[in-house]
Amino acid sequence: MAVDVARVLSGCAFFSHVDQASQRRLVGMATTRAFQKGEVLFQEGEPAAGIYIVASGLVRIYKLAPSGKEHVLHLASPGMTFAEAAVLGGFPLPAFAEAVEPTTCVILPAAPFVQALREDHHLCLQILTSMSMWIRSLVGLLEGIVLRDAAGRVAAYLLQVHAEQGGTISLPGLKKHIASHLNLTSETLSRTLRQLKEQQLISEHGTRLTVEDVQGLRQLIEGYFPRI
Repeated sequence: MAVDVARVLSGCAFFSHVDQASQRRLVGMATTRAFQKGEVLFQEGEPAAGIYIVASGLVRIYKLAPSGKEHVLHLASPGMTFAEAAVLGGFPLPAFAEAVEPTTCVILPAAPFVQALREDHHLCLQILTSMSMWIRSLVGLLEGIVLRDAAGRVAAYLLQVHAEQGGTISLPGLKKHIASHLNLTSETLSRTLRQLKEQQLISEHGTRLTVEDVQGLRQLIEGYFPRI
């Protein structure tokens, strides 16, 4: 199925500050590529081919320790980007990327994209705004891992997905990937979800969840009652 590149770009938060003229230039340089489930998009240390935008599917971006242990940095669902920093900084890719399910990405090739930034100062400023939002999000993630307990991390993640999907939500990816992203074990994640259900903060419907008490989850994020 053909990908509507303009629609994907317009629905991408990272490029939400880009005006129509600059967006048309990005559409003109874009390519698309489909990946099978389990296919590695790139490996750590490779040169960055471009900025990836997920059109459909799900991609996990992860680090691999010398011991072989994986840590999921990011689960990129439709509308999300990755490899931005490597392209803008001109350094090798700092992580691995793998398709969790059949996935199609729009790719903005590195060289034409950087050239566009050199020639279009307005576009450059717009991308700087997007990068500042990206850094803010990253700081929030680090803050959550360092300062919150397991219940607080899971509550924050559920509210994030709830804000993106609304209503009854579907957790993206496998629980082991979500657990790794939150710096938890799979067992701790499952136990925490079970406790949240017992507290009637969430309910489960097959493979989907419903947030029943937004304020209660927010209190968990702040470390207040109800305690898990």
